[in-house]
Amino acid sequence: MSKARKRIGMTAMALAGALLLASCGSSGGSTGDGKTLKLWHYEAPDSAMGIAWNQAIAEFKKTHPGVKVEFEAKGFEQIQKTASMVLNSDDAPDVMEYNKGNSTTGLLAKQGLLTDLTPQVAKYGWDKELSPSVTTTSRYDAQGVMGSGNWYGVPNYGEYTMVYYNKDLFAKNNIPVPTTFDQFTADLAAFKTKGITPLADAGAEYPAQQYFYQLALSKADRAWVDAFQLYKGKVDFHDAAWTYAADTFADWVAKGYIAKTSSGAKAEDAGVSFINGKYPVFFSGSWWYGRFKSENKFAWGSFLWPGSKLTPGSGGNLWVVPKNAKNKQLAYDFIDITMKQAVQNSLGNHGGIPVAASPTAVTDPASKTLIQNFDKVTAADGLAFYPDWPVPGFYDVMVSAVQKLITGSAKPDQVLDELQKAYDAGVPAS
Repeated sequence: MSKARKRIGMTAMALAGALLLASCGSSGGSTGDGKTLKLWHYEAPDSAMGIAWNQAIAEFKKTHPGVKVEFEAKGFEQIQKTASMVLNSDDAPDVMEYNKGNSTTGLLAKQGLLTDLTPQVAKYGWDKELSPSVTTTSRYDAQGVMGSGNWYGVPNYGEYTMVYYNKDLFAKNNIPVPTTFDQFTADLAAFKTKGITPLADAGAEYPAQQYFYQLALSKADRAWVDAFQLYKGKVDFHDAAWTYAADTFADWVAKGYIAKTSSGAKAEDAGVSFINGKYPVFFSGSWWYGRFKSENKFAWGSFLWPGSKLTPGSGGNLWVVPKNAKNKQLAYDFIDITMKQAVQNSLGNHGGIPVAASPTAVTDPASKTLIQNFDKVTAADGLAFYPDWPVPGFYDVMVSAVQKLITGSAKPDQVLDELQKAYDAGVPAS
C-alpha cells in the first residue's frame, strides 16, 4: 500500500512512478549501501535485554568496521500501534524487535510486510538453539497463525510471568510467603486488613489482563489454550475458566486487593510502584527482573502462580526484518550476534532468560532461579502465550474490558460478552 498523499493533481506518469516504487518496495525493499544498520527496539537500557543488545551493537561494530548503527529506542505501545504503517513505507528499519503472536507478527507476515527468514534460520542454525515451545511464536502460516509455516522472527530469550513479592513487607507484617493458591488469597486479605492494597496493577495497559488471563489459566488445560490461541477448538468466553477469571477479578477489586485507581495506570506506573515499595505483590513478566535487581532497595523474590500448571509466557519478542529493509544482510548478521554465547551469557547474568547461554556461565543466584523456573514451566509444557495474541486488535479490547472490571462500569458477564464478540469477529475463516 502506498502512503496517502494530499495532492490529487498528480500526473499519470508520476502516479505510475509512485506505483512502481511501491511495487519494488513490497517485493523486498530498496538496495542499501551496506554501510548503515537501522535498528529499533524497546528494551530499557538497564534491563537485561537492553544491556545485552548494547553489547551486541558493540560487537557488531567491531566485526563490521565502517558500518554505522542507527539505533532508535521505541516504546512498546508505539510500535504496536504503528508497525503496519511504518513497515509499509520507506522509513522501515533493517531489523526491529516486535511482539509475537497471531495479532502482531502473524498479521504483519500475512500482510507481506516481513521477510521470510527460513533460509537464514537454516544457514545460521538458529533453530538448533531454540526449544519447540519457544519456536511456536517464530513461525506463521499463510493465515498468520503461529506454530507452523515459515520463520518470520527469531527470539533470543525466553519470558514468562511470575509473582514478584517484597520480602521486607511480608516479614514486617508477619505474612508468610504462600505455597498454595488458598494461602495466596489469604495473604491478600491479610495485607488488606492492615490497610495495604496488596496487588500492584495497571489497567490502561498490561498487567491487568495478565492477572485476568492467569486466573483463567488456573482452571484450564493445554487443549483450552490451543483452542483459544491456535483455533483448534470452540472458544466459549462463558465457560468455567473465563467465568471464574471475570468473577474472581471483580471480587478482588471489590475486596480492595486491586485499587480502583489503577484503571488509568500504565505498566510503568505499576512497576515503579512496586520498586518504590508501595505494593507487596506484582504479577508480571520476567522482563522486569533485571530492572528490579538494579533498582529495588528492599529484599524481594519471585514464585510461580500457586496452583496453576499454565502461565502466560513464550519465547521472547522477535527480531524481525521488514520486507522493505534496505540492508538485510546486516540485519541477519546482527541477529546472529545476539545468539552468540557472549551476548547470551550476559543476558543471563543480568536477569534475562537466554536461549543459548553456556550452562556454567550464569553465576548470579537470582538469575539462576529465574532460568530454573522457566525451564520448569517449559518442561511441563506450561507456556500459555498471552491473552491479546489470538486476533488483531485484541490487546485494546482486553485492556478496555478488564478496565471495566476495575471501574465497575460493566459486570463480568458483560465483559465476557464483549470479549466473545471481538474474538469471534477476528478469527480467520477456515
